[in-house]
Amino acid sequence: MSRAALVADLGGTKIAAARIDHAGRMTDRRVIPTPPQGGHAVVDALADLLSQLPAEDVCALGVDVPGLSRADGTVWAPNIPGWERMPLGAILTRRFRLSVLVESDRNAFVTGESWLGAAGNCRDVVFVAIGTGIGAGIISGGRLIRGSGELAGCLGWMATRERYRPEYKAVGCLESHTAGPGIARAAERLFSRPIDAREIVALARGGDSKAAAVIRAAGRDLGLALANVVDVLNPEMIVIGGGVAAAGNLLLDPARDAVKQWAQPLAARQVKIRRSRLGSRAGLLGIAKLCFDRFEPRKGRSR
Repeated sequence: MSRAALVADLGGTKIAAARIDHAGRMTDRRVIPTPPQGGHAVVDALADLLSQLPAEDVCALGVDVPGLSRADGTVWAPNIPGWERMPLGAILTRRFRLSVLVESDRNAFVTGESWLGAAGNCRDVVFVAIGTGIGAGIISGGRLIRGSGELAGCLGWMATRERYRPEYKAVGCLESHTAGPGIARAAERLFSRPIDAREIVALARGGDSKAAAVIRAAGRDLGLALANVVDVLNPEMIVIGGGVAAAGNLLLDPARDAVKQWAQPLAARQVKIRRSRLGSRAGLLGIAKLCFDRFEPRKGRSR
C-alpha cells in the first residue's frame, strides 16, 4: 500500500482536505466553509476536518495557506481575521503527532501544476492565481523561488499603470485592476449596478459586449505584468488559475497579445500561457508533493 499524506487547502471562504498518495491519487476529499470569525476557530475547523480522514500509513500532514508561512511555523493570512502570527505548524504537530508542513498556497499551486497539471515536468514555470487577490508561485531550474522574506511572487503589486492611485498601497496596482474586486468595480461603472466578477465572466462568455470589454481590459493589464515576468524569469510556461481564470481565452488572448508585444522577443516566443488543468485540486496535490519531497524524498521525487 502506497504511503500517503493528509493535506488541506485553506482559503478565506472554504477549507478543502483529502488523502493523497505518491501517485497523486486523491481520496476522501471533503470541503467545509472557513469560519468567518477567524482566529482559533479556523484552526479548530481545519484540525477537525483533517482528523476525519483515514490516518493509516500516513507519512505527513500538509496545509497550504492564503498568505505567508514563516520559517518559525507561524502564518500571516490577511483574509483570515486574527492570523497575523498564527502558530499553525506547532498546533497541528501537537494534535496529530505527525511531521507537519505549512506552505503558502501559491507555492503549492505551482508545485501541483508542475507535478500533475498543465506544466507537467516543467522546470521553469510560474503559476498566477487570480481571484480576490493575485499571487504567483515560481519554479526556476526545478526549485521554488521564495525570496529573502518568503515574499517572492507578490505579482499583485506589479505596476501596469503610469499614474499612482492611493488604493495601490493596500493591494497593489495589478490586483486593483485585474483581481475579482477590481474587475467588478470596472463593470459597475458600465452596468450602473452592483455586479461581481463571476457574473461578469458569465455575461462575457454569453456574448455581452460590455462584459467582454471589461475582461479584455483586465487581460491587457495581466499581459503587461506577465511580459515583465517573462523578461525576468524566462519561464517555459505560465499557468493561470483562480476564479477569474474561468474567463478562459477572453482573458488569456489579450494577455498573450500583450506579452508578444512587450516581452523580450525570444522569451515571448518560447513561453506558453495556459489555463490551470487542476483547478481547485492544484493546492491539495501541490502540498502533498511538497510533503513527499520533504519527508520521503526518494519516494516523492517525480521530476
